Amino acid sequence: MTDHAGPGAGGESLLYLTDEQLRKGIEAMFFAYRGFTADPDRILAENGYGRAHHRALHFIRRCPGTTVNNLLDILGVTKQSLNRVLRTLIEDGLVESRVGNRDKRERHLYLTDKGAELETRLSEVQRERMRAAYRAAGPEAVAGFRKVLEAMMDPQLRAHFNRLKEGG
Repeated sequence: MTDHAGPGAGGESLLYLTDEQLRKGIEAMFFAYRGFTADPDRILAENGYGRAHHRALHFIRRCPGTTVNNLLDILGVTKQSLNRVLRTLIEDGLVESRVGNRDKRERHLYLTDKGAELETRLSEVQRERMRAAYRAAGPEAVAGFRKVLEAMMDPQLRAHFNRLKEGG
């Protein structure tokens, strides 16, 4: 079955929207994700951590001083799950939790030097993989890839992503 172009697409057949092409794209994402996470997973395993720890470290580094509630919103995990991850990271000296200046109930999160070092190791292996893939694909493919990823995001998550792109 071939889907046809919608309004404004010039009436051309959009062959990349066939069920077979979509299945291939889904499978490519599965295998790409395995590759993307393989190197960090090895580093995390050496330290007794998992992907949830990696995501927390990543976003705390990107948003120093973020609150626990903001991190909950970004990660989309339960409070109990995030608290387990944060407790481990804090006990192991990777994350520091500071009481808010305006609201004493708020906890602001910062990476320690040790946490920043681990996050750098984790992100560097992913940047190397992305850099090689981007170089092989070329700038037009990279721009198209980013458009596809952004279009797949739920609106709330796209808002978080856009804030991060803007540096906040």
